[in-house]
Amino acid sequence: MDEKAYELLLNMYIEIKEQLVQINNKLDEKADKNDIIRLENELTPKVQALFDGYKQHTDILERIENEVMKQDEIIMRRVK
Repeated sequence: MDEKAYELLLNMYIEIKEQLVQINNKLDEKADKNDIIRLENELTPKVQALFDGYKQHTDILERIENEVMKQDEIIMRRVK
């Protein structure tokens, strides 16, 4: 590899690494463990409620599908 290209890549790597360290430091300063715990406590019941609703919806669809299949069988028997 050309010496100039290598130096350019090395300098870019060093700059990017320094920026990542600065970003991590800023995030660490702003991140409050209590906020994270509070968010988890608020979101967990909501996610559980959404899952329960999804499960109920799926159960209802399965019951409807079974009923439609029964009706379809009855219709097919009458047609023959």
